[in-house]
Parts: sequence; structure tokens; C-alpha cells
Amino acid sequence: MLQYIEEAGRGDRQAFEQIVRHFTPMANAVAFEKLRDYQLAEDAVQEAFTEAFLHLNKLREVEAFPGWFKAIVARQCYRILRRKQHPAVPYDEAVESRESSFNVTDIIEKKEARRLLHESIAALTSNMRIAVQLYYFQGYSLQEIADFLGTSVSVLKKRLFDARRKLKGALPVADVLSVFNHLYEGGKDVLHIVNGDVVGEKLRQGIVKGDVLVWREVYSHGPVFLEPAEQNNRLVRAHYLEQTMGIPQKEFIQISKEQEKILADFHKYDEVVLWFEHDLFDQTMLCYLLHWFSKQKKGSTKLSLLCIGEYPGIELFRGLGQLSVEQMETLSGTWKLIGDKELKVGQELWEAYASPNPELLQQRLTTDTSALPFAHDAFIAHLSRFPSTYNGLGIVEQMTLEMIHEGINSPYELFKNVGDKLHILGMGDLQYWHILRQMAQRPYPLLQTHGFNDFPGYNDPVMPFKDCELALTELGKSVLAGNEDWVQKKGIDEWYGGVHLQGSTPRWRWNSSSQAIQ
Repeated sequence: MLQYIEEAGRGDRQAFEQIVRHFTPMANAVAFEKLRDYQLAEDAVQEAFTEAFLHLNKLREVEAFPGWFKAIVARQCYRILRRKQHPAVPYDEAVESRESSFNVTDIIEKKEARRLLHESIAALTSNMRIAVQLYYFQGYSLQEIADFLGTSVSVLKKRLFDARRKLKGALPVADVLSVFNHLYEGGKDVLHIVNGDVVGEKLRQGIVKGDVLVWREVYSHGPVFLEPAEQNNRLVRAHYLEQTMGIPQKEFIQISKEQEKILADFHKYDEVVLWFEHDLFDQTMLCYLLHWFSKQKKGSTKLSLLCIGEYPGIELFRGLGQLSVEQMETLSGTWKLIGDKELKVGQELWEAYASPNPELLQQRLTTDTSALPFAHDAFIAHLSRFPSTYNGLGIVEQMTLEMIHEGINSPYELFKNVGDKLHILGMGDLQYWHILRQMAQRPYPLLQTHGFNDFPGYNDPVMPFKDCELALTELGKSVLAGNEDWVQKKGIDEWYGGVHLQGSTPRWRWNSSSQAIQ
């Protein structure tokens, strides 16, 4: 959204149309709260958008737009209040007047339930009413509402908590459950899908209610197929993961079937919340799940997403697992509803990532992926893992040789430093040990090992790597200098998403100078 605000400030009308679509429901709710008239609220919002467009170039910081625009809406409301008042049209009736798909009895029952609900909402304080309207009826995230109203997420959560308590005291429990979707930011009938066991365990410590499913996959490593759950595809993947990371095939297949069974029963939940991060490890999982959900009939189940790439006070954010239970609690309820746009982008990115032709992914990344704001950079990082046109090394191998050349020789120190530099990949230790193993493999090794014979696998005990070092071979030095091409020297047999590169002259290479697959 910040990009659209910047472009609109330079006079781009199409960018401003995106702003209008995003902020209209929020502005309508705030205007109605002041005017108590739907038509007048609509007029005020239209005038506010006109004024905002004319003066947007005067806004010094794009981050300040929500609060700045809210002040314009308020000013337009005050102008209208000074004019002659018109007969009022209730906001909820104007918004929810389409009842043609129900029979007469359904209409009467729903209107009576809605009347009780809105009468109770009307008795709330103004701050509570706005919070309820924007969060529950309009579907904005807590962070978006906080930015617009100029308050904090914690204050909003307190308002929603107080509103729920008052409404539950004013309405029969049955009405609350049927009309107002349980009146909380996630409850017992919610499935939370997370990216790892550490995150899952923290959520189970009272941060959220409902069930937690840890999605145990690493789509950023090994062969990937459009439908990985198909039997033959799963077997190919299971064999590769056992060969490269030591994960037993039987265990991988059993885990896959168990998590897929839980996923297939998602209809029994009122809401499914996806918890993911900015890196490639997470974005591939997210896109697969969005691809899967895009093909399902969701019925009454809501689909929501919490996806972050930073956290206040953490200089290098590597993932949700870094956060304490208290820090995780601040994220609860800040997820945002997933719509058709997010599903479409996720589906298309997964289809491109799983394709044997990487040009499809490269082409998709030249189009709009802003519905999933971290996807573009994550998948660009994926393409940089392909062997380069310069010396046949991918970004991980290149960074590893550079760090050893600079004097970092310990395997664990290398993993930490390469991981910090390339945190966009979200690379795990087993993935990295596989890469180092390949780099040290004869007959054309780039690395030589001192003090140990092999790297640990899935079920191996943790190696202390004490007095263990890695050093560049003569070939490693030559390849690092760009004098030799490692792939041409030794050949390749490796998977990058859906792309299987084989031989000494593979078709696809990464040209870092032009940032393109060739």
C-alpha cells in the first residue's frame, strides 16, 4: 500500500484507485459513526478522497497517510453537520439489504438477530463501535485499524475485549455465536497452521485457542511437484530427502499423510489461520497451501494470514521462532482475511515454482505480487540458487567460498554467517550440510575437510565440530576467481523447485549481472 501512496503522490490515478478501494470501508465506518447517516457518510468519504488526491503531494511521509486521511474524513463530516440534515438511513440496512437468497422465515429470523446485535453495538462507546465495525464487519487487521485511528494494537485489542464482554452480557449466547462469528480473534474452532515445532509449542502455551498444525515440509529443498501429495510424487521426494538429508522415507511419508488428513478436514473449523514468515522456506509453504485452498470449496470457513518479516527490537529477524511467548502474544489476532487476490497470487507462484521451466517463475515475478508482499524477494532469492553463468556456483556456494577465503573455517560459524547474509532463504542446517557435502565431494572438490569425515544427518547426534575446519582446494580458489566453471568440470544432478538440472551443460543458468535465468 505504501507503494501505491507514493505513486499516487506523483499523480498516478490508477494507484490512487487502489487506495480508494482499500480505505473506503474503513472511512465509511468512521464517517457513519459521526453522521449516523449512510448516504451522508458516503458523501463525506467521496469528498475526503477528492481532497486527499489534490493534496497528496504535500504529505511528507507516506506512512502517515492513514492518520492524515482520517483527519480529512473527520473534517468533511464536520462540514456536512453544519448543513441541513437529511432523513437518516441506517448503515447496516444499507450495507446488508440483499436478502433474496433466503425464504421469508429466514429473513425474519436473521433481521431479528441482527436487530438485537446492532442495538447492543449501538450501546457501546464510540471507540468500541468503530473497532467492532472495522475488525469484525469490514475485516481489517488490527494493525491497519491502529494506523488509521492513530492508536496502538494493544489498545484496540482491549477495546475489542471489552466490546465482546459487553455484547455477550447483552445477547443470548446462541445469537452471539450465529450472528457475530464468535466475537473473538480466534477461538476453539480455529486451526492454526505454523511453520515449525518451536512456533507450534509457543502457540500452545495459551497464546491461541484451537488446534495447531505444524506443517513439516521443506519445499525449498529437493524435487517439487504441482501436486506433491500424489503417490508417485511423494515417493520421488521421499527418496531424495532420505539421500540428501537423511530423513527416513517411511517417516516422511507418514508425516505427510497425517498432516494432509488434518488439512482435508479443515471444514470442521470456523477459521484457518496461516502463520508464516518472509523467507523462501516459508513462502514456498505458504504458496503451496494457498494453491491447495484455491481448489477447495471453503464453505463458511474463513481463511486468514499472519505473515511478517520483522519485529520491533530485533535487528536481524530470522523468524517467528526467535520471539518469546510474550512477543508472540502481541501477534495474536493481528492476522488478516485471505481473499481471492491472495489465493490467486499464491496459486500462480506455486505453479511457476513447481514448473520444470524456471522462466515461468521469472516472468510471474515481473507482474504484481503485492498481495503476498514477501513473495517477490523470496522467489528471486530462489532463482539465485541456480548455477551462475560466471563460475557455475549458486549464491550459497559462492557465499561459502567467499567466507572461507576471508578466514571463517568452522562449519557452524559458516552456517551462522552464511545464514545471516542469506536469511531470505530460511536455510536449515541439514540443507546447508548437504551443500557443503557436495562441495567437498570428489573427484572435483571445492573444499577440503580437516578433523572430520562427514556432516551430520537427520538422526545423527549433533556434532560439536571442535577442531574441525574447512579450507579451499586449488580448484575452489580457481572457481572463486572465475577461472573455471564448476558445473562444466564435474556436471550437476540437482533440483531447484520443479527444475531438475543434469549434465555438464544444463540449460538453465543464473546471470547475476542481468538478474535473469538464461
